[in-house]
Amino acid sequence: MTESAPERPQESLPLDSTAHERPQEPLPLDSTAQLLTRITAQLGTQLSLVSLNGTRRPMHRTPQQPAHSNVSPLTPTAPTLVAVAHGSRDPRALHTVTELLDRVRELRPGLDVRLGHIELNEPLLPQTLDALGGGEAVLVPLLLGRGYHVKQDIPEAVAGAVALRTRTAAPLGPHPLLVEALHGRLTEAGWRPEDDGNRNSAVVLAAAGSRDPESAAGTRRTAYLLSERLGGVPVVPAYASAAAPSVPAALRALAARGRRRVAVASYFTAPGRFASAAAARAPWIAAAPLGAHPAMARLLLHRYDQALAVGAPVHENPMNTRFLASA
Repeated sequence: MTESAPERPQESLPLDSTAHERPQEPLPLDSTAQLLTRITAQLGTQLSLVSLNGTRRPMHRTPQQPAHSNVSPLTPTAPTLVAVAHGSRDPRALHTVTELLDRVRELRPGLDVRLGHIELNEPLLPQTLDALGGGEAVLVPLLLGRGYHVKQDIPEAVAGAVALRTRTAAPLGPHPLLVEALHGRLTEAGWRPEDDGNRNSAVVLAAAGSRDPESAAGTRRTAYLLSERLGGVPVVPAYASAAAPSVPAALRALAARGRRRVAVASYFTAPGRFASAAAARAPWIAAAPLGAHPAMARLLLHRYDQALAVGAPVHENPMNTRFLASA
């Protein structure tokens, strides 16, 4: 009886190896049963890499990349979003802005979202920036045009944040998402599809007003876009202060032209004295301020992303360089 040769260790094949990648060497198997066992095991391994729809599953997946991850694509170093509100003595204003920022957080989980006011409410913008200390932030004005606050107040606050690198996004308007929000608020107030294009219908777009011509141009652009959305009915921009026409003057002019169903659209981010005064003048319906409309939250994040896409930090002391993102 001859002594059987010692069994050679069998070299295991990588899970993703195929027949054409390297020749298979004869395996020292003692029986047909071992052969069938070996084939079955290898076939099971290969089939485990195939999905039910016939596609090949990924070979390796790290614990940080689960198959159906709900983790936000933001990295821990994503710049803080600082929403810059005007501020108001009306207690509803702070509540409205807080609700809007809650919507933003829902849309972008994991993003650090802060609030700073230009005046009248706390936290004031310099306080918010000081609380951030170092790091990086994107300031998004909750303002609808390029007026004094955007061109003067915000840059002055940024200049005082000596340890913080910042970008300043464009104001919210003009933008089609604002028109979506305006249309939604008008619909909530009672505007109906049959009012679109109606010769009796019109809208006064009530805004705060500014002496800055760039701000007025933005409001006129929004009025034009809203008119298109409403089937061509007249949309007249009017102002609570600093610019003409006033809301009452615009209403009188439309009435003189035979427009009997005139709505007031509120071109204000939040409730306040100006928004309330404009709504009180409405001869028919008055829409609520834009507030926490879903389109506003999307627009706020759009401005944030737009500012990030610019590249280098906008303001980094001691260089004292500034940039205002394009609309």
